[in-house]
Amino acid sequence: MTAIVGSKTQYAYETLRDRIVEGRYGPGARLVFDRIARELGVSPVPVREAVRRLQAEGWVVFEPNVGAQVADIDPDAYRHTMETLALLEGHAVAHARLSAAQLDRAAHLNDLMAASLVEFDPLGFTRLNREFHLLLCDGSPNPRLRELIGKEWARLDMSRRTTFSLVPGRARESVAEHAELLRLLRAEAPAEDVERFAREHKLNTLRAVDERSPAPLSVEFPT
Repeated sequence: MTAIVGSKTQYAYETLRDRIVEGRYGPGARLVFDRIARELGVSPVPVREAVRRLQAEGWVVFEPNVGAQVADIDPDAYRHTMETLALLEGHAVAHARLSAAQLDRAAHLNDLMAASLVEFDPLGFTRLNREFHLLLCDGSPNPRLRELIGKEWARLDMSRRTTFSLVPGRARESVAEHAELLRLLRAEAPAEDVERFAREHKLNTLRAVDERSPAPLSVEFPT
């Protein structure tokens, strides 16, 4: 019985998390256990356990007299994560051990991003962008560094939706910068040059968001 409940809890957790990431449940949305349970075809128990897990991870908060709600976006957290990733990714990519096949895969992902600019889908672009960055960073021989980068990207996931819906013009610039980064890697440019470029690429998105938002930063997904 425990295993069955556990599998249903995992199903509820993954479904709710996906809905939050995709923006179906936006910041402040109430999570009504009974209604969600009926939608998923489970009892309220695994839904309640899934929401507790989401709360522990920061996706959900409980408000008195309201109940479970999707957590609001923290603009300072976005900034801090982007600055941290700029440093971590810069070092990781500069010292990555990447095969020709991996670089070809990264180039293919960037081509898909370029093609998506015709009928722009910010969320789809962001998924490809994430895969591109993590592919390059996974070439780092330092497992602790790869782990830290993965955790910081998970933090960006919690910002939901996408930066590129806020600054869509940044998407085209990002594709061009990806191409230049791959050129540097294929040319085996000095590590300090690769690190500087990869770091600035990340910070360029943060700057674009800053320029777009005169008010306190209000962005909702990764670069």
